[in-house]
Amino acid sequence: MPLNSAYAICGFNDIPSRRAMGFHLVILDEDGSHRPWPIIVVRWGKQVFGYLNRCPHKGVNLDWDRNQFLDPSGIRLMCGKHGSAFELGTGRCVDGPCKGSGLTPITLMVLDGDICVTGVRLLEDEDASGKS
Repeated sequence: MPLNSAYAICGFNDIPSRRAMGFHLVILDEDGSHRPWPIIVVRWGKQVFGYLNRCPHKGVNLDWDRNQFLDPSGIRLMCGKHGSAFELGTGRCVDGPCKGSGLTPITLMVLDGDICVTGVRLLEDEDASGKS
């Protein structure tokens, strides 16, 4: 499947506005190997933002509990391990141990009411079962 494919990961309305949700996907590399690809999807009104779920400070996942990514005020992503705070729209770290660095962005688009990831090849169920 070409890299310009779009993979639906959830419905747009599955994530309430001003909330974030984590997904544990698997990337399929060109050599056929695959690797975990944990991502965060943030919905803010009609906008969606996506980031790799990896803090630039120590490489740990941001969530301290399932789908708990936002700071107490609900306006920034926050690393549950070390308290780094990231702007929702840019992923830039504005406070904490990794201030000045940022989260790795993920390319998302909304198609037919679904939030889709693009620019990668994902391992899909039929790939895992050996069917084509």
